[in-house]
Amino acid sequence: METNEIITKEKLKTYFETGKYPTEHQFAELIDFLSIRDGVQSNKEMVTLANNLASLDNGYILYSTISIENGKFPILVRSKEGEEQIFTVSNTGKEEKRFFQGEAPYSVRTKEFQVEKLEGNRYYYLYSLIDDSYATNRLFGNNLPGIPEGMDLGTVENKKLYIQISNQDFDRKINNLHTRFTLVNKTDVLIQYALYGNYWSNRYTSEDMVTDHYDLGDSLACFYKADLRGVDKSIACRLYDEDNGTLLMTAYLLPNQKNQNVMAGGLINRVRNVRIECDYENLAK
Repeated sequence: METNEIITKEKLKTYFETGKYPTEHQFAELIDFLSIRDGVQSNKEMVTLANNLASLDNGYILYSTISIENGKFPILVRSKEGEEQIFTVSNTGKEEKRFFQGEAPYSVRTKEFQVEKLEGNRYYYLYSLIDDSYATNRLFGNNLPGIPEGMDLGTVENKKLYIQISNQDFDRKINNLHTRFTLVNKTDVLIQYALYGNYWSNRYTSEDMVTDHYDLGDSLACFYKADLRGVDKSIACRLYDEDNGTLLMTAYLLPNQKNQNVMAGGLINRVRNVRIECDYENLAK
């Protein structure tokens, strides 16, 4: 009976072990395997391969471009075992899906982006989304800095990395703004925060940082994540204007659960120096 099983190299090797006599069918499997290796797959072979790939447990990347005629945007993905793959986002006219080698987690970084010069008020826009959880956004090109080689886009813990690069046209030149964030964590729990602005966001971090968001709107939203499973105290993260000591907003991380994308109420408007203090709620002043 004919099956849609992919024949592996390991299985083929067993046919030719010392003392064995390969059958006609086993030779046929070898020839079919070599035809796939030589890139002359039939439609039937391609469908069989695609059906088997659909059941892979590996992570994958989905990528596409919009209104990009030229430009190459290589993305470096490194697996848990250290295997590296480069995926080049370019104008293919359709969304592409490619599987990662090795096992999760997969770390994701940019390589050197090769772009054409943009005139007027046009900019490139990079949008990346990991595991349908958090996004990294950037405008680049024209008068804005490019995407640096080795920019950390985050870590794929589960399956999916989605990347889209597009062209955006604005009614004026866009400039960077800079706000300093200092995190003071008075707990023994790892607390991370991420900031979102207009066309700009960073990956989650537990480090101090300086933003380079844009004057499209001088406001930022702040999100937190922390794993409090097994912790029976809630945590309050209070966000202050460091220059005048004003309390701007508070976010609460709940006990005995994995807190994800917890938003502090409101927006941080036109503040250049921010301090975030996180403490157990029953100890916070």
